[in-house]
Formats: sequence, C-alpha cells, structure tokens
Amino acid sequence: MTGSRRLLAPFSVMLGFVMLGATCGMAATIPAASTPSRIVSSDIHSIQFSQSKIGTDPVRKIVVYLPPGYDDSLVRFPVIYFVANTFASYLDPFDHKDAQGVFDRAVFAGMIGKFILVSVDMNTTLGSSWCVNSPVTGNWEDFMTGELVPYMDAHFRTMPRRESRGIAGEFMGGYCALHVGMRHPDVFSSVYALHPVGTGSGLKVMLSLPNWDLMANAKSLDDVRKDSYSWIFTTIFQAHLPNPDKPPLFIDMAAHKEGDQLVIDTKLEARVRDNFFIESMIPQYAENLKSLRGLKFDWGRSDPNQDHVYANQALTHKLNEFGIPHEAEEYNGGGGDRNWGDDGRIYNEVLPFFQKHLVFDVTASK
Repeated sequence: MTGSRRLLAPFSVMLGFVMLGATCGMAATIPAASTPSRIVSSDIHSIQFSQSKIGTDPVRKIVVYLPPGYDDSLVRFPVIYFVANTFASYLDPFDHKDAQGVFDRAVFAGMIGKFILVSVDMNTTLGSSWCVNSPVTGNWEDFMTGELVPYMDAHFRTMPRRESRGIAGEFMGGYCALHVGMRHPDVFSSVYALHPVGTGSGLKVMLSLPNWDLMANAKSLDDVRKDSYSWIFTTIFQAHLPNPDKPPLFIDMAAHKEGDQLVIDTKLEARVRDNFFIESMIPQYAENLKSLRGLKFDWGRSDPNQDHVYANQALTHKLNEFGIPHEAEEYNGGGGDRNWGDDGRIYNEVLPFFQKHLVFDVTASK
C-alpha cells in the first residue's frame, strides 16, 4: 500500500470482528444481488394500417430492454423510445451492437439511472415510414403516440408521464425522433437525434437526385429499389405526397424529365418542403420545441453526403433564430460510425443526456 503502513491484526482478533459483524447484522450492508437485465420481444396488433395501399403489416414488432433489478421490486422506470436507422433492423442494436451490454455498463457506471428502452419497427414494406401518417403507408405517428406508448405503460412498469419519456433515433430514425418529438411534447419531454437526415435543404437540388424516368415507368415497388435515391424519395413521397389512386408507387410526382430537362412541379415541391423538412416546420412548432425539457442532435462532419452536414448546420441556426434552447454537435467522423460501444455516442452522450433531462424519481415534480 504505497505511502502508508499496513497494520496486521492477529488472526484471532480479525476472526472476532467477523463473527461480531455477522451477529450484529453487518452483512446486510452488502448489496443484494439483483436479477440481470433482460430483453423482451413482443408484437402489437395495430389498427393504424388497415387502409395501407402497400400492404403494411398491422402486427408491429418491438424489443424492450428491462434494466438490472427490474424483477426484484415494484419500482417504475422512465422509458426511452428508440427508432433505428431504416437501413438496419429494429433488432440491429441488440443483435449486432451489444446494446444490452452498453446499457448495463452505463447503468453500472452511473452514466444513467435504471431505465427501460423500447426499439420499434417503424419501416414500411419499402423503407422508412418517416414516422408520419399517410393514406398509402399507414398512420405511423398515431401508432407510436396512440398505441405504442399506451402499450408500454400497460405492460411494463413505466413512469407514465411526459417528463419520464424520451425519444431518440439514428439517421432516418433521428428524423423520426425530431418529427414526433416536436409535434407531441405532451407525450415526450426529451429528444435526441443521432445524425438525422431530412432536416433541411442540402447543397444539391433535392429533386435532381432521383431517377425520374425509372420512377415514372415503375411496374412495382421493387423497381425503384434499383436506384438508391429513387428508392428513398419514393418513401418520402409516400409519406408527404401520397396518392392512393396512383399505383404502383401511390405518389404524386414532384418532377419529371423532358429529355434532359428536369421540370419541377412548384406546388408539389412546396408541399414536400413545408411538410418534410424539420427546418421548414420550426415556425409552426416553435412553442412545442421550447416546452421540451431537452433537445439535442448531432452529426458527423465526414458524412460522404455533405447535404446532411449542411442541413444540420442550418438547422441549429434556425433553432437559434426562434430562440429554441437546444444542443447541437458536429463531431469528427461519419454518420453513425461512432454511435455504439463503450466509446460511442450512445454511451457517452445520449444516455447522459437522458439522465439529465428525464425524471427518474416518481415523486419529483416537473
């Protein structure tokens, strides 16, 4: 023992102290072993997708993280609602990113108190739902706020109030967190978006990106999968320019090609911008955003698509213009490549953010 002397008591004296401690109940000060965390998978039979034109499955799947000690008491816990990157399954954090281990270690290290997290499948048959209501893909926003949240409160020991609910997501899931969070501050009090996309205008003309000829001549949804931008923009239009009477894509086309000329329908383009971009919706939802207990988003400056970087930089300026408290961080890396693991942003940024902004004490006031 460096810098001090160790005094060794005789064995008989030490044994006496041990026996005395046992008889006086000192052993009770040793923390009792708690049950380990566990993962629960479940299905929710939703009523929000019965009118979907693209065959959205009404049985929505979730996976729930229950913290260590959940089964040992009747304590209630705050809940983080998580929407994964649409290019990965809702199970991906648990199947491939050791989410359970990350959460356990964060709780053990005091980065965050014990919490419940639910990861939910918010993808359509084609891709991202963008977490909005659509007559083509289904009512995703209503599903999350009107079915998923009540389901969690009914089936798990949650703290069923806004102050103890947070929402987070990665990439397109980050867009969902911002979109749903700013429209429903009565349901969610804290929002964290990891490298969100769809937040605003980029460097390129947005409608120059899809292959309009491919989309115009598509015979099925699978046809647009041949081109990544056409695939993504079809999901955007199914959310924000839906047309149930125009199979197979069920969208209004905001542009078309005449030879090499791109012809943009200005009215449809305005509809997309006004209802899709987070930046465009700030004036309408400014007071909602101000009412949040916490708001943060981040982005990697080395994203190969610099539109995402530009748009997120512009978003934080727009929030400042409207006096909306928030945190925004540009970090050195690509989008999503530094989120998981003990050195990742989930462990070091997201969970401490929710520790700060969520209410963990059931007796605490707002």
